[in-house]
Amino acid sequence: MRLQKTVIASGAVVALGLTAACSSGGGDSAADDSTITVAYQKTAQFVQLDDLLQKAKSEYESANEGMTVDLVPIEAEQDQYFTKLALMNGSADTAPDVIYEDTFQIRSDAAAGYLQPIDEYVEAWEDWEQFPETAREAGLGDDGKVYGVSMGTDTRGLYYNKDLFAQAGLPTDWQPETWDDILEAARTIKAELPDVTPINVYAGKAAGEATTMQGFEMLLYGTDDELYDAESQKWITGSQGFVDSLAFLETIYGEGLAPSLDVALDASVGARVATEMLPQGKLAMAVDGSWLPGGWITGDNAWPEWEQTMGMAAMPTQDGQEPGFTSMSGGWTLAVGAHAGDPQAAFDFIATALNKENSLKYDTENSQIAVRTDVAEDPEYLGYNPSFEFFSSLVEYTHFRPATPDYSQISSNIQVAAESVATGQATPEEAAAAYDDGLVSIVGDDGTQAAG
Repeated sequence: MRLQKTVIASGAVVALGLTAACSSGGGDSAADDSTITVAYQKTAQFVQLDDLLQKAKSEYESANEGMTVDLVPIEAEQDQYFTKLALMNGSADTAPDVIYEDTFQIRSDAAAGYLQPIDEYVEAWEDWEQFPETAREAGLGDDGKVYGVSMGTDTRGLYYNKDLFAQAGLPTDWQPETWDDILEAARTIKAELPDVTPINVYAGKAAGEATTMQGFEMLLYGTDDELYDAESQKWITGSQGFVDSLAFLETIYGEGLAPSLDVALDASVGARVATEMLPQGKLAMAVDGSWLPGGWITGDNAWPEWEQTMGMAAMPTQDGQEPGFTSMSGGWTLAVGAHAGDPQAAFDFIATALNKENSLKYDTENSQIAVRTDVAEDPEYLGYNPSFEFFSSLVEYTHFRPATPDYSQISSNIQVAAESVATGQATPEEAAAAYDDGLVSIVGDDGTQAAG
């Protein structure tokens, strides 16, 4: 009952936050073609996009007399950001002209009528040739049209604190070969350093897509199973890999190897991992994304010692089976809203924000794996962050989320399963069965197939 009240309260905060965000904006963008409203995410540890857009605003306004760019930062963690953005898109009066859009939301938001295709604009943009086919595909809708321009991509791996490992008698050049190797290290940390949390793997509903992608999918795609069969275009039920992935979560939360539930179920858990637990030496290992060092290099949460302190390892497959390692990749885009008063102007702002100079700034400062060819080859990019080489090397092992309009619903279903196991409310088998039932309710019997 307490959890239900928390969810209701959170919804109220979302609604209040949206009112505040909208009141700071420029009103009905469709009624004022000289104003471009830009909605995007900003958090305590994620300010790099705000820096980029402030720079692009100044450049665009200087080059386009009479035009105004109204930046509308939505200060919320990822799931709350999606909720607030959906509320804004629900009315033409509050819908933004330019939207910071997760690639996994492109298809569903395009189908929902929140975005408009930009094919005619990208085809006339001379920089479009710098975006390889894989980067272009990130912004495609179900209809094959382009709805967003990729800002960069990412991979995920294992961070570990070399100082803590040394104190616990573990190797500082650590590379686990199986899940059991990870559990062995976590148990050693718990025994030798009882005041340190051994490992974080996201498992709470409040963490949203971080739980699905950084948590559960980093496990599942290291098994012999997947979520979705791309060839048959059907979702998988009855997967042993699904159960085994939940069992891993059950082990780390059940044995006290993961953060306490008050931390794990907090919507700000991602920020706490990046800005407090890792830098303060309170967390020994974290399954997380390539962007973390971006917040450690500069800014309010700069951590000069990170390069000497943190080690990075590839996430192993469950039993070390081929190809040995696994990762997940996603990324974000800038898209034009369906109600943009002047779509060409909105796209021109995107072109300014994502030209070579600005893409280089964003990809370095936010630890993105560059998608523009000219940025990826630039010596300034290659020399900026020592983690780039490692995380780029994981691309060969990486997987992408199923880009279907119903993915976001299925992702929420995964989060329910993960949290129910982490909190001890369900066994892995029970949670997997509940997931299968929920999956059928979303896509129908014809949209699923049994594993194996």
